[in-house]
Amino acid sequence: MNAEKFAHVNFHLRSLVSVSFQFVWLSLNVWLFGKTFLLYNEGLQYYYLHQMLGLGLCISRASASVLNLNCCLVLLPMCRVLLAFLRGSQKVASKKTRRLLDKSKTFHVTCGVTIGIFSVLHVAAHLVNALNFSENYNEEFVTLNAANYRGEDPRKLLFATVPGLTGVIMVLVLFLMFTASTYAIRVSNYDIFWYTHNLFFVFYMLLMLHVSGGVLKYQTNLEEHPPGCFNPNKTLRQNLTVPKAFEELFPDYTTESFPEDLPVPEPFVQNSFMRVCSEEPKFQSHFPETWFWISGPLCLYCVERLYRYIRSNKPVTITAVISHPSNVLEVRMMKDDFEARPGQYVILHCPRVSALESHPFTLTMCPTDTKATFGVHLKVVGDWTERFRDLLLLHSNQDTEILPIFQQRRYPKLYVDGPFGSPFEESLNYEVSLCVAGGIGVTPFASVLNTLLDGWKCYKLRRLYFIWVCRDIESFRWFADLLCMLHNKLWQENRPDYINIQLYLSQTDGIQKIIGEKYQALNSRLLIGRPRWKLLFDDIAKCNRRKTVGVFCCGPNKISKILHKLSNSSNSYGTRFEYNKESFS
Repeated sequence: MNAEKFAHVNFHLRSLVSVSFQFVWLSLNVWLFGKTFLLYNEGLQYYYLHQMLGLGLCISRASASVLNLNCCLVLLPMCRVLLAFLRGSQKVASKKTRRLLDKSKTFHVTCGVTIGIFSVLHVAAHLVNALNFSENYNEEFVTLNAANYRGEDPRKLLFATVPGLTGVIMVLVLFLMFTASTYAIRVSNYDIFWYTHNLFFVFYMLLMLHVSGGVLKYQTNLEEHPPGCFNPNKTLRQNLTVPKAFEELFPDYTTESFPEDLPVPEPFVQNSFMRVCSEEPKFQSHFPETWFWISGPLCLYCVERLYRYIRSNKPVTITAVISHPSNVLEVRMMKDDFEARPGQYVILHCPRVSALESHPFTLTMCPTDTKATFGVHLKVVGDWTERFRDLLLLHSNQDTEILPIFQQRRYPKLYVDGPFGSPFEESLNYEVSLCVAGGIGVTPFASVLNTLLDGWKCYKLRRLYFIWVCRDIESFRWFADLLCMLHNKLWQENRPDYINIQLYLSQTDGIQKIIGEKYQALNSRLLIGRPRWKLLFDDIAKCNRRKTVGVFCCGPNKISKILHKLSNSSNSYGTRFEYNKESFS
């Protein structure tokens, strides 16, 4: 009963923690927007500007503060080398803290969405400001006006000034980036997404110019000229009627300032609460604070890109190319001083395929002390992978069997950037891990299995549940040899319970199939249909009471959502499931 109560309390606490991060971040930005809005609405230094622009001033400045914050932070999740260093170093010793690094892509997308929302507010507010500058032109405060005269066409402020023109171009750039980032375009044509997303550098350069215009100004002499104060000199000049004869005899009298050593005449002091001005209001443009916000992250990102370019400037040596069933290509490579941990990924760049385009692939084989070879498996889908396959294989139709390429052939130059961190580095740091793969999503686990094949005793992991779901029987052959070798090794070491392998064939014509005659150890673990996830989690929880189980998933979103939900569900055994998901940033 106590264990059950504990499980329910644990479930409710974790449900609170698992509140959508996007919602929390957007709420924080709304709070920042509100605080800045009040600052500009109530600040005395913006009194005259507020009289001219109204709420347009408050909304434009409040949205600008939110945009500064998000334009600063949106670049940090893209600093892959920094994230890999933090994950692999002892600086971040806490597993929970390291798991926050796995949210880098989610954080990047959330910042991007926030930039889109508040950009709409910012643009709408400045459209109203442009109209108010024209209609509320005030000759008393010439330096405060962005317009040159009353009734000036607001379109001149948008297209004939640096802040206006750069703002229009930035809106177009953001529109292209957001449109190309939608799921439909990313899946149908990744090239469009990749090229438009790299317009971010143009966006930041325009942003630097945009804030240097100094359109909105604040008052600097509040002590000498409190907003709404009484100016005796101006009142005398505007309201006193001087006789013509007197004006002719003393032409200079009418332009004299009111003597400072004389008291202010009684008629001009209507009440005791009105303060007297000692000088005219003075206005000054804000220093472009955006430079402070984005210069640091932008420089950090540029330095990292330079470092990555230098590190990946030397091409790798391709040692083998293997064509696997179901349009999967395996590439094995060697590179001097290349080190990687199981679960990490690299970015491949082949100039003969595309001069600028590159793609991430999970390492399926990591270099060790005894071998320097590392490799990737890639699914041939899309233009880039098709062209890459055609360059590597002599005959692009040789994909019906595992066929090493022994012919002497000059491979195209291939550059490798990385390695970079991923959640699956943590799979060896749990005592119990559940690894679920869907189709080609098995690649992150392949490097983990290869590492265990070299030796498992040095890791914390003592039990591994490996679930692999595929649509066709041929897909299991990608790593059938690896699974059989690991299975046989553990049996020889009297640890058959170390790994629990379950293979599921989700689509079948009703005829029992086998992976191959030589894979008897796997054929006995092949099941038809889909896993019964609830029963699986209950069984794992029962066998691992009061332990923490790491759940790792790389596959379709449908499976990922089910596993995430079950990981946050309660159980009566006191077993805690920690969910992790693969996602390239």
